[in-house]
Amino acid sequence: MPFPSSPRARSGPRRRTLFAVGPAALALAGCTAGGEGPGASENGPSAAERRARARAARDSEGLVERYDAVIAAHPGLAQRLGPLRAEAVRHAQAFGGGPGRKPSPSPSSPSPSASSSTAAVPGDDKDALAALAAAERELADRRAKALLDVPGELARLLASVAAAGAAHVYLLTEGGA
Repeated sequence: MPFPSSPRARSGPRRRTLFAVGPAALALAGCTAGGEGPGASENGPSAAERRARARAARDSEGLVERYDAVIAAHPGLAQRLGPLRAEAVRHAQAFGGGPGRKPSPSPSSPSPSASSSTAAVPGDDKDALAALAAAERELADRRAKALLDVPGELARLLASVAAAGAAHVYLLTEGGA
């Protein structure tokens, strides 16, 4: 007498199939991670990744210049903005930019380009902080969108820096940095 068939119908792959295919799928995913893993140092970053890093570094350097301009126009905000500016410098360095890439003028003796950006700084402290917050917010939003198009490690870095930018927005607007 044959055994009756199981009342529940099997849908999808069986457990044995998953155990057999799972390691192969993981190995294949590891091979296509793009810029990660043991072979990454041999191949180096792709041209698109290098461009994305350079763009992110330039963006952070531009943000540092905005902080410098606000500090030059509103010296009373220097203590409040100093830590946020220092973070923007570290972000530029994390993307491969920073002081070694191009000389930045000191706030005490601005160059003509820095003084022209100082003219764009609002005269009121509150408005200057709002303008910095808007720049931080726009850059954080751009980075959050860009992380979808870059490989793993750079995407994690962009996400982290975008989150830091969002925290800067809070500190500039509501948190009393």
